[in-house]
Amino acid sequence: MNKKKLLLLLTALILIMASVLAHSYYSKIYKPNTVKEGYLYIPSNATYQEVQQLIRPFVKRVKPLDWVAQKKNYPSKIKPGRYLIKKGMHNNALINLLRSGNQQALKVSFNNQDTLEKLAGRISEQIEADSISILTAFKDPTFLAKNNFNAETAIAMYIPNSYQFYWNTSADKFKKRMLKEYHRFWNSNRKAQAKKQGLSPLEVSTLASIVQKETAAVRERPEVAQLYLNRLNNRWPLQADPTVIYAIKELRGQETIIKRVLLKDLKIDSRYNTYRISGLPPGPIGMPDISSIAAVLNPTKHSYFYMCANIDTPGKHVFAKTLSQHNRNAAKYQQWLNTQGVHR
Repeated sequence: MNKKKLLLLLTALILIMASVLAHSYYSKIYKPNTVKEGYLYIPSNATYQEVQQLIRPFVKRVKPLDWVAQKKNYPSKIKPGRYLIKKGMHNNALINLLRSGNQQALKVSFNNQDTLEKLAGRISEQIEADSISILTAFKDPTFLAKNNFNAETAIAMYIPNSYQFYWNTSADKFKKRMLKEYHRFWNSNRKAQAKKQGLSPLEVSTLASIVQKETAAVRERPEVAQLYLNRLNNRWPLQADPTVIYAIKELRGQETIIKRVLLKDLKIDSRYNTYRISGLPPGPIGMPDISSIAAVLNPTKHSYFYMCANIDTPGKHVFAKTLSQHNRNAAKYQQWLNTQGVHR
């Protein structure tokens, strides 16, 4: 074989090897590697080894992904979050996504959480922060005092709704975002409506929480709200059974089940027992939803002072203007409870 042929052969071999090598590199970088679509959750302070384990169910080949990750220095640039992995992504796109921190926001929802403890538990089901850290943030006395809240009114700061958050939002950032949402909700229009009723926003939330516990019928809430406002405006005690139930649970635990308020319960010594105190209790007895707040801000005008559960329409009430009318309604309801065997 002459030198010319040998040179051509070597050139061909080099081209073949280069082609194979180029194809190998191309495959590692650009060949589709993800096998399913789903969300990858990377915790805060996760190590590269931990990320490898978390990502394994999404990819067909781990080694080429690791090769690309190393080339792009991803192990030193890990960003926590919730990432949408699409089926058929190549390694370059996947690592670029994770390096960018371009995570997907999620919808955090909550409503009708009676206590901060329950709210913290509900939120911890949806974001990375655990319930203990969330509850600690909620109860931070310095934060509460700085923003004109206290232990009794803190739950009023959380307006039930759905909000967009990143999964790795910290407990502290979640709390601060909720404060902004609270001030956004209590705009000048709602503040004016509250003032018209002779109440502050916190007092509106407190009364709304009673209204909500009193009736599950959303359409009835403006009527119930006006009844309590009638009592407040005429310096009557609210005498709201839900506040008595709250007082009982304060003494016996939040999981206590109360189906009937007894006469002896009305004597419980508690700042929440509106049969013994004047005006509103020191804070909400639960988390009022927006419909209950709206009911207090826009009540249905009437002159009723009494109400009793309606046995003919469960979940609603019959209203009365006089005590004699109310006593007849109450006697009918008490008799019905007895026939149902509801004694506590």
